[in-house]
This record gives sequence, C-alpha cells and structure tokens, in this order.
Amino acid sequence: MAIDNYHRILKKTEHSSFFLFGVRGSGKSTWTSKLPKIAKTINLLNEELYQKILLNPVYFTGEIESLSSGAWVVVDEIQRAPFLLNEIHRFIEEKKLKFILTGSSARKLRRAGVNLLAGRALVREMYPLLPEEMGKDFNLEKTLRFGAVALIIASEADPSERLKAYVQTYLKEEIRAEALVRNLQGFVRFLPVAALFHAQVINVSGVSRDVGVERTTVEGFLDVLEDTLFTFRLPAYFTKLKVRERKHPKLYWIDPGLVRAAKGQLGEVAIEERGSLFEGWIAQTLRSYQSYRNLFEEMFYWSPLEVKDIEVDFLLRRGKDLIAIEAKVSNKIKPEFFKGLNAISDLKSIKRRILVYLGKEKLKTRDGIDVLPWRYFLENLEANTLWESR
Repeated sequence: MAIDNYHRILKKTEHSSFFLFGVRGSGKSTWTSKLPKIAKTINLLNEELYQKILLNPVYFTGEIESLSSGAWVVVDEIQRAPFLLNEIHRFIEEKKLKFILTGSSARKLRRAGVNLLAGRALVREMYPLLPEEMGKDFNLEKTLRFGAVALIIASEADPSERLKAYVQTYLKEEIRAEALVRNLQGFVRFLPVAALFHAQVINVSGVSRDVGVERTTVEGFLDVLEDTLFTFRLPAYFTKLKVRERKHPKLYWIDPGLVRAAKGQLGEVAIEERGSLFEGWIAQTLRSYQSYRNLFEEMFYWSPLEVKDIEVDFLLRRGKDLIAIEAKVSNKIKPEFFKGLNAISDLKSIKRRILVYLGKEKLKTRDGIDVLPWRYFLENLEANTLWESR
C-alpha cells in the first residue's frame, strides 16, 4: 500500500511552529503534503533549490516574504541548512508566519550552534507506523522481521533488499555526507555490534574492544545513533526499595527491521532474536503513544543489581503513579514471567502490573497482575485506557 494511504495519528499543532523529526522514510513529507492550509513548501532535498539557497540565502527569503501573516510554511530537511533558522526566527517574530521544519537529525543543528529557535517552536517526532495506523495491513510476524518504517513497507521491492539499501543510504547520506563522525570506518564496524545490544544494557567497554576504538569514541557513536533517531536509551528507575539496582540505561533501536538490517540478518527471525525484537517493538510502541497522545510522562526499566533474571521491562510514570509492564514473546504463561512484577509489588506508587504476551487468554492473577494478549494491550493504548483499573 502507498504511504499516503495510511492515516497517521500525529496531530498538527494549530497555533505554533514546530520541528518534526524522524528517520528518513518515516513519512514526514507525505504527512505534511496532506495538511490543509500550507501556503509554501520548500524541500531542501531538491538539490537545485538547495544549491541556490546555499549560494544565496536571500533566495529563501524571496520564496516566503510575500506570504500573508499567519501562513504556514513547510521546510523539509532543515538540518541541511541550519543557517536558515535565523531568518525563520525573524519571519516568526515579524510576520507571524508559522513553520513546520522537518528533519532526520537535530545533531547538525546543535553542532551549528543554533538553539532550535529559542523555544519558539515545539519539537515533535514521527515514528515507524503503528498497528492502529496500518489497520488490516498490520502483521506482527512481518513487523518483527522487516519493521514498520513507512518507506520500507510501502515499497514494492523486496523488503530485505530495501532495508540493506536503507542502511547504506544512512551511512552515505546521514553519516558521511553530513560529516557526523570523524572515524567512518570505526562507525561502520560499530553499527552491527550496537545492533547486538538491542533491548540490553550496553557494555561500552566491551563494544570498544570489539570495534577497536576508544571508549569515548563508542560513547560518541551512541550519541550519533540517538541523534539520528535510530535508537534511544531507556534509563533505570530507582525505587528506594531495600535492594541495589542497576544504573546504566538500556539501548533500544526504534524499529525491528532497522536493527536486523544493521546486523546484516534479514532472513527468517531466529528464535534467539524474537524476545528482544518483541520487547523493542513494545518499547517503541509505548514511546509513540507517549509522543502522540501523552499516554505517560516518563518511561524507565527496573532491575535489581544482585539478583539475576529479575527485571521489569517498562515502568511508566504519570504524576505519582506507575504502571509496570513485562513483555514476553510466548503463547503460554509461565511462572517465571512474573518474577520482576512480583519483586516490584511493594512499591506503593504501582497502580497496575501488566504481563503482555502472544497468547489469546486475558486473565488476572491472584497477585493482581493483568495478563494481556498483545492485541488487547494495543487496544488499551489506542483507547487510552491503560491507566484505568481493571
């Protein structure tokens, strides 16, 4: 299905300019092209236009100076020309124009010393497609194998080949062309190693040895992955229970297809992959609903340091309340699945404990843990009823 046939749940901010960040091919340009009342679109991926603006920034001014006060302007791939933000700032202040500034990275903007319009523009993100957006086209097994980046799933080409090309384009156009790293060869070696740490606490020293670069270089590479929106790091939660707790963040890639492509592993999903891919998909789905519908305020994971195999995948915070969520890629319920959820039960702020799994039976344990099939869990997210006591 074509990208523009999917209904995105991201809503346009009506009264304020905003940045819209997302990986390439996430559907940002398609989304803005369908918005009403857009007076002008300037696409900086158009090389001829980009070169004109690069040689003479006044050309950009000429494109929009005749617009009426309050008009909306879209500037695609703003990170290619961060120097335009000063002029955009002026148009916001003097002519009250409103801008949607799309991009695949905020890193170059920050490196150029710009301050994202001094708070005069909000920051929004567009993520891989959600089941709610894909409707009948959604298939969990296919998503775990190829992901849900709009450009990939809407392509008629072989998704494996498309994903390989996508990663090469990322290295060529995002990393090399934008000069985001000094050691490109080291970054190429780093990428598949970082993919192996999907849904895990990343061992920076170990990665440093495997890749053959300094620890500080690995930390910089991790920042690049996050700044280009391929990954995010989930912080640990400190409960003040009488146990020592892990402090280091966990690394998640935003899409199963992207992490598998980075590993160079695009065949059938192996058994040993399924757990991290499902957990990572749940993590990104939660992030999407946080961004689009303010489902919660913060997300963490929790794990005691001295007890192996006990962890809570996700702790969602809204105000003083917490929801604990464990994701298991299994059709059957096993007693060991509840270790983490039981271990954190003494935390007074826990409003709900949920086990999400692949089975079809919905139930509540004697300890008050909700066991939800993944489809029913998604319905909770879509209806924004996750915080309701059941």
